Amino acid sequence: MAEFIKGLELCERFFAECAKPILDKYFSDLQYSAGLIGYGSDVLGYDDEISRDHMWGPRFYMFLRENDINKKDEISNEFAENLPYTFMGYSVNFTAPDPNDCGVQHPQFVDSGKVNPLIFIQTFREFLVDEIGTADLEYIQPMDWLAFSEHRLLSLTSGKFFADKLNLRAQINKIKFYPDAVKLYLIASQWEIIASEQAFVKRCGEVGDEIGSQIICARIAERLMRLCFLYTDTYAPYSKWFGTAFTRLDIGEAIKMKISAALSAKDLTERENSLVEAQALVADLHNASGLTDKVNYRIESYFGRDIKVIFADKFAEATVAKLRGTVFENVPRIGTMSQLGGLSDFADDKVCYKQIQRIYGVNDDKNL
Repeated sequence: MAEFIKGLELCERFFAECAKPILDKYFSDLQYSAGLIGYGSDVLGYDDEISRDHMWGPRFYMFLRENDINKKDEISNEFAENLPYTFMGYSVNFTAPDPNDCGVQHPQFVDSGKVNPLIFIQTFREFLVDEIGTADLEYIQPMDWLAFSEHRLLSLTSGKFFADKLNLRAQINKIKFYPDAVKLYLIASQWEIIASEQAFVKRCGEVGDEIGSQIICARIAERLMRLCFLYTDTYAPYSKWFGTAFTRLDIGEAIKMKISAALSAKDLTERENSLVEAQALVADLHNASGLTDKVNYRIESYFGRDIKVIFADKFAEATVAKLRGTVFENVPRIGTMSQLGGLSDFADDKVCYKQIQRIYGVNDDKNL
């Protein structure tokens, strides 16, 4: 096996050294953009040696104007005839999509004939519709954002264009992060979910329910982590990369250490103390954001009981106050389906977007 190289670097070099010379020779006047965005751990920079077994290797997307898409077959044929069989020790040739495995393609070394490269040629509009169900980035309605897969939004806004004659990065920047009202709704949702269980970590532990205490601690920890993504204007990936992405957030180490301590605590006292201290640190992030009026809090007892809380509902209420007069004022504060663990197959499937919208009270089909 070839020495490992990060996929994004591999793909950029493959485009520059192998694909671009072919395009320059046979399609010198063609206006296009090309790069690595969309699906894949390599787009997010999380790929490693294990990632190389499928849909990974020298690859890129190529986007054409609507009036040039008729050149797709001609371009594909020139790539098939002129690309090398390998690049930096990796196969440029891939198997046909496997209909029994979601169209997955695997690298397949060959040494004769045409190559079948992992190069996807389409219009950017087609690509966006495939990814999030709409190409009208100028006219995304507020409720549409709740149906979009957060992981797909991250994948679209990550990666890199190796050539961008169509100025597509400017289009992508329109969905760089949630609009303010959507962000406030998601923040309010996380704090409200935390508030609903804030006393139960200690209460479960007091009656000997150690497993229940650990589960609730983990749920609150995840909500705190999601708040950190929101306060730093960063889309969160789905569960496989969620923890990895959290460790890379620019929030200082204290929050990360307290959350880790709560999750790994060996006794109830350590778990409760670490978790409530983590809540306090995220509360400070909230106040520093300036999104609402400052929320005064302290670590205190829960209505006189020997249970420590910061009364997370204060932060939910302060954020909800900012939603008055918006379409989110009376929407159930449950966050998005992307923020519920184990639902990525549902949340990432654009076919389900209309069903997801109806969860929030949207019953028309005009948006997606």
